[in-house]
Amino acid sequence: MSKVSMRVNGRATSGEIEGRTLLVEYLRDTLSLTGTHVGCDTSQCGACVVHVDGQAIKACTMFAAEAEGAEVTTIEGMANADGSLNTIQQAFQDHHGLQCGFCTPGMVMSAAALLKDNPRPSEHEVRQYLEGNICRCTGYHNIVKAILAASGQDVSAIAAE
Repeated sequence: MSKVSMRVNGRATSGEIEGRTLLVEYLRDTLSLTGTHVGCDTSQCGACVVHVDGQAIKACTMFAAEAEGAEVTTIEGMANADGSLNTIQQAFQDHHGLQCGFCTPGMVMSAAALLKDNPRPSEHEVRQYLEGNICRCTGYHNIVKAILAASGQDVSAIAAE
């Protein structure tokens, strides 16, 4: 067992972990931040995307010990200070970018990373960026529409598929 310390959603945290503990396990099992989902255990689905020092990573591919001293943001840390949905979350709601909701935390975290790096992506760029995130329900159209809307773009001309 070893000790790990990091800031998660702006709060200092620390805990005892085994060396093989994945970041997603630490977040879910130790910190009870269950918004980060485990979908595939093979890093293909993207349901476990979090931000580590500002970079989007799949938390099932990183050991918790590797996040020592890092700033980690999970879906729980994305809301506005008053608890209301942030722009991306609100766009997902407004544009029906979710159905069952299982992939939604990873999609929102990926969208935030994309919009940080590319504030006004094209539809093609959004679709390309989301290749590491799997949604089995929506067909992606409304997810893409939500991300474009969150970037401030007019999505009224995007035809429904």
